[in-house]
Amino acid sequence: MNTDKHRFLSRQQIFDLCSSVFICGFAVLFFVVAASAGQVAEDPLERRTLDIAKDLRCAVCQNQPVAESNSDLARDMRAIIREQLQAGKTREEIIAYFVARYGDFVLLKPPYQDAGAVLWIAPLALLVAAGVSAFVFLRRRLRAALPEPPGLAREDAERVRRAREEDDA
Repeated sequence: MNTDKHRFLSRQQIFDLCSSVFICGFAVLFFVVAASAGQVAEDPLERRTLDIAKDLRCAVCQNQPVAESNSDLARDMRAIIREQLQAGKTREEIIAYFVARYGDFVLLKPPYQDAGAVLWIAPLALLVAAGVSAFVFLRRRLRAALPEPPGLAREDAERVRRAREEDDA
């Protein structure tokens, strides 16, 4: 009788197995339905708005794109972008609008300008000038001969000679 018990499943075990399969299947079905329901069709206007907003800097936040910022100004800027896109304006016209209003600071990648180049080159030039000045100063200092030490007076030389003789004795 013990062999029959190990060879066949009892009704309770079969019921537990069926209910487990049913619960797992229901869970998989639930997650599939939930995942497909979460996929909402993306608005092309919203995508274009965010594409433009990611290249603009939020004037309130520090170096954060308008697309990622939650500030009131960033929300207003996104609304303006959306309105201008609905009015048929191009990306360049919208960016030019914000540059005219806030200056080149509003761009996350501002254009290269001669005045800005000075700001990038000046620290490097100062560092090079300081390095060259230090090199020249140190070279001149090492080349300069030290002055000869003053000679001993006869009385001092005689005193040193006597002290040495006493030490030797």
